[in-house]
Amino acid sequence: MGEQPAHRFALRVYFEDTDAGGVVYHASYLRFAERARTEWLRDLGLPHRQLIDESGLIFVVKRLSIEYHRPARLDESLVVETRVAGIGGASVELRQTIGRGGEGIATLDVALACVRLATGRPERIPATLRALIHPVS
Repeated sequence: MGEQPAHRFALRVYFEDTDAGGVVYHASYLRFAERARTEWLRDLGLPHRQLIDESGLIFVVKRLSIEYHRPARLDESLVVETRVAGIGGASVELRQTIGRGGEGIATLDVALACVRLATGRPERIPATLRALIHPVS
């Protein structure tokens, strides 16, 4: 598979994202990554609402690992880059990096499962959806 350009999502660290010392709380990185995945899908032309309404499918986090490299702090500007690392029959593997001015803050490896909303059961990713997510696969 060829390398696709990363999807970039910019954000600012707000007080609600930090601990009492102004350092980003560990769980806030999960929210940052979730927002970035939502905007990645939206920019592909797959907003969650449309995906649900047209196909009855959703993507859910099946597995996630995160490595923290450096702390982020109150009022900093961060960028979350999302790349497709692989795609299976009913799953998508993503690598998300959170950075500040070219400096790595955190790296997340995320496995998403394609699930039928009505049943909660995994389902193959439709070909049209697959082509949008990873057009070279």
